[in-house]
Amino acid sequence: MRKIKTVFRVLAFVLIGLLLHYVLPQHDVVKITSTEIIRTDFSSYNRLFFAQADSGATEQPTRDLRLINTQKQKTFLLGFVPRDSSEVMVYRNEDTGWIWPPYFKFDSSDLQAEAASIARGDEWAVVTHYGWRIRWASIYPNAVGVRTVAGPDVTIIPWFNIVFFMFLAFVFAFVRAMWRQFWERSVDPLLDAAGEQVDEVQAGVAERRGRISRWLDTWRAKK
Repeated sequence: MRKIKTVFRVLAFVLIGLLLHYVLPQHDVVKITSTEIIRTDFSSYNRLFFAQADSGATEQPTRDLRLINTQKQKTFLLGFVPRDSSEVMVYRNEDTGWIWPPYFKFDSSDLQAEAASIARGDEWAVVTHYGWRIRWASIYPNAVGVRTVAGPDVTIIPWFNIVFFMFLAFVFAFVRAMWRQFWERSVDPLLDAAGEQVDEVQAGVAERRGRISRWLDTWRAKK
């Protein structure tokens, strides 16, 4: 039973970690090379990883998809330490609207124009995005913001993620304390009362058995 609980806890931890890694904002230092719009047919296995049509438009099984093509600066330690090499990274540019995750993005057209303007120059930029790049399934991270920076060596501190995890730790500690208090005040007394009742029942059964045994002993003595 303990092994099953351990496996369940590890699995839950991994799933929650993957969910947070997908939905929390990430920041990539890139050089935007171009922008484009492609016609996309969504399949059953990758439809889940796309947002929705532009706000005000009707959702269709086939629609145009905005892409931002970049050269991404490679990093160590979750983006804190830049490397001297780069790789190709493609981002999609979709409205999230009021759906999950709650970025409330309605300005995909403006973001595409801003990215195209940066691509015409020789500037480095920071692309804020969520999601994963899965090449074999044609899945792209969704860009939610872009801004120019001085160069590829800039350090981006993910303040939102830091505050979020601090808040998450506070909530976890608060809920754990409330649960322990509830257990001590409500569950433990019930368990103690149930244990006392079980002890009383066992004592009564033992007393009855003793009486029966003594009665049988009187018959044995007569024999």
